[in-house]
Amino acid sequence: MDTSERLDGRALCYIGIALLTWSSAYAAIAYALASFTPGEVAFARLAIGSLCFAVLLLAQHVPLPARRDWPQLALLGVIGLTVYHLCLNYAETRIASGTAAILISLVPAATAAVSAIWLHERLSARTLSGLGIALVGVVMVVLASGKQVKFEPMAALVLVSVLACAVYFVGQKPLFARNSMAGVTAFTFFAGTLGTLPFAWGLWQALLTAPWSHIAALLWLGIAPTFIGYLAWNAALHRVSASRVSSFIYFSPPIAVLIGWLWLGERPGWLTLVGGVITVGGVVLANARRRVAPAVALKACAE
Repeated sequence: MDTSERLDGRALCYIGIALLTWSSAYAAIAYALASFTPGEVAFARLAIGSLCFAVLLLAQHVPLPARRDWPQLALLGVIGLTVYHLCLNYAETRIASGTAAILISLVPAATAAVSAIWLHERLSARTLSGLGIALVGVVMVVLASGKQVKFEPMAALVLVSVLACAVYFVGQKPLFARNSMAGVTAFTFFAGTLGTLPFAWGLWQALLTAPWSHIAALLWLGIAPTFIGYLAWNAALHRVSASRVSSFIYFSPPIAVLIGWLWLGERPGWLTLVGGVITVGGVVLANARRRVAPAVALKACAE
């Protein structure tokens, strides 16, 4: 089996780490926005993540990607990190978290479409059906959680984030074949951080007046969802196709509900549980491998 299609235990572990850390990002962003502008939050988050990546590269002696790949990686960093985080942060100042959760759940479908166009990945009817079923489950989970869902023009920024995220995931995939995963991820973060610099001129003054709890939210965003989350996600992306890995993003809202149940005692209703089961079923269907017919298998062996 090709390494790029090996959805093994290690890949699932990487995906789980990424989803657990990413699920905490939305609340941390909303918390930090009380003291910082959306641009300042994006820059601080990416800058902290970039610092962590720089330490990793130096400690592990990881080489930077080949120079011929620098322009493409810089562009991917600006699109997938600068544009994504700026649009998402500005959108969260106006729209409800439930609205953002539903719209961000379009990432798997967008990634599958971009993969089919860019990498010519063939998407079976089973995969497309699984993605659609999982999206229905996510909508049920969000609506049943009691979060406000209100669509307005600012929600269009989240759709920009969805497309930027899909391009970022798919665009990195071919570069992993000739560069180290950590080097590719780090370089995109360096470029993405520079892209947010013009939006963060007032960060130092804001840090002097912000309470420690809001500064801690920035540190959490930079270390957990950003450095650890993206590193784990790209490690999974290095082993599995972009469309298959992205399908697991559908688990993010159910994970958030589960965390609220275990941590805050927010017991989910039956509609939430049904939505969670539908989501799981859709993701399983999307990632189920088609069995090879015996006759085809025998012919392949004979050849």
